[in-house]
Amino acid sequence: MTERAGISSRAQIGLGLAMAIGAGAAAVALLLLVLGLWKSFARATAPTLVDLPGGSWMAGGVLGVVSVLGAFGGLWCVTAAPSRTGVQRAMWSLAAGVCCLAAVGPLFYFISALPGKNCHSSGPKCAYIPGTGSALLAYAMSVALVTWIVLRTLSALGDAHAAKERTRMRNLRKRGRKSRAARERARR
Repeated sequence: MTERAGISSRAQIGLGLAMAIGAGAAAVALLLLVLGLWKSFARATAPTLVDLPGGSWMAGGVLGVVSVLGAFGGLWCVTAAPSRTGVQRAMWSLAAGVCCLAAVGPLFYFISALPGKNCHSSGPKCAYIPGTGSALLAYAMSVALVTWIVLRTLSALGDAHAAKERTRMRNLRKRGRKSRAARERARR
C-alpha cells in the first residue's frame, strides 16, 4: 500500500493546495489593503503638497527629479560589485530597494491622488483635488528632461573615455609598444 503512517498522499496534496490557495488569497488581500491605504494617504496629503510654495508645478518637478535619481541610484546599486560580505550585500540590497521605491513612489502618489474612474465626484473621497493634474504633467516633463540630460552626460563621458583610450593606444603603437593586454597574450 502507498499509504504512509498518518496522512495519505492525496490528503497531503489537497492540504498543500489548500494552503497555497489560502496564502495567495492572503497575499491579494494584503496587496489590496496596502493599495487602499496608499490611496487614502495620497488623497489626504495631496492638497498640502500642491499648496506648498511653488505650487503643483514645483511639486511635480521636484518629485520627477527624485524619481530619475532614484532610478539611476537603483541601477547603480544593482550593478555594484558582488564581492562583498553578507552584511554589505544586504546593505546594498536595501539601498537598491530604497532607490527603486524613490523611483516609482512619486508616480504612484500622483496617480493615487487623481480621482478614480468608477467614483462619483459627489463623494468627498472622489472629488478632484485642484493641482494634481498639473503636478502629474510637471512630473512627466521633469522626468523626461532630467533623464535626457543624464543620459546625454553619461554618453558624452563614455565617448570622452573611448577617445582617450584610442589616443593612448595610438601613442603606444607609434612608439612600437604593445598594450598591456597584448603583452599578456604574447607571453602565453
